[in-house]
Amino acid sequence: MTDLIVVAVIVAAVVVIARMAIRIAPEYQRLVVFRLGRVIGAKGPGLVLLIPVIDRAVRVDLRESYYDVPPQSTITMDNANLSIDFLVYSRVVDALPSVINVEDNLGASRGIAITTLRAVVGGMLLDDVLAKREEINALMRTKLDEVTNRWGIKVTAVEIREITPPREITEAMTRQMSAERTRRATVIEADGRRDAAVRLADGQRQAAILEAEGARQAAVLRAEGYAVALDKIFEVARHLDSKTLSLQYLEALKSIGANPSTKLLVPLELTSILRPFVDHLHAADRGDHGDRAAGDEPAPVDRH
Repeated sequence: MTDLIVVAVIVAAVVVIARMAIRIAPEYQRLVVFRLGRVIGAKGPGLVLLIPVIDRAVRVDLRESYYDVPPQSTITMDNANLSIDFLVYSRVVDALPSVINVEDNLGASRGIAITTLRAVVGGMLLDDVLAKREEINALMRTKLDEVTNRWGIKVTAVEIREITPPREITEAMTRQMSAERTRRATVIEADGRRDAAVRLADGQRQAAILEAEGARQAAVLRAEGYAVALDKIFEVARHLDSKTLSLQYLEALKSIGANPSTKLLVPLELTSILRPFVDHLHAADRGDHGDRAAGDEPAPVDRH
């Protein structure tokens, strides 16, 4: 019975020693081994053999991780109080300094992130903080990476999740946004009215141009019609003699005289038109006198 107990104790001791001497590190982990208090390097991945009691191993995860920074009260350059919370993404790139150079790399990184946020926001105006999140993220990532680099930690990204301004600032921003929308609506309405007026004026101008063009074409056609009519009249009048034209002129004067007007205008050309008729009457009168001279003398008058 005593032998069985001794064997069991020996087996248990061997199992415990084996568990202390043999470690298995996954691909994403490294074992920082200390031998009698002195670091001998980072082992892994795979099977790692340790000397029981003499060696001590610290596991380090190389995967990218993140931590959430709770809302922090910050003050901008123009004395606006803001509450900001954000996320920090990082990973261990060197296992040895992450264990040797810092006691708690996660807590240290969170503290540096909070102080860096307050320093960055304190050098910016409120409008810039609200409008330039990407710039703040990049600036914080750069500053955090400069500090955590000595711990073997690489900060891959910083993302601001929410910025909460005070209630009075929120109300002022709401009023400003409403005023800006009203201004834009007014500008758009004015632009619409201006475009409508321009289009209306352009339409009226085009209509006036078309109307003038139509009137011009009508005048040209009338003038061409008059010209053709005058050509026809001239063609016909060229074959008429002077007497026929004089008769036509007298007929026209007759029509003018029939007009019930108190004034009668006699054209100057009337004398030249009537001259053939006057000459004809004079010729007829001279003919009568000649006939009388050629005939019998008149009988003597008895004076007694």
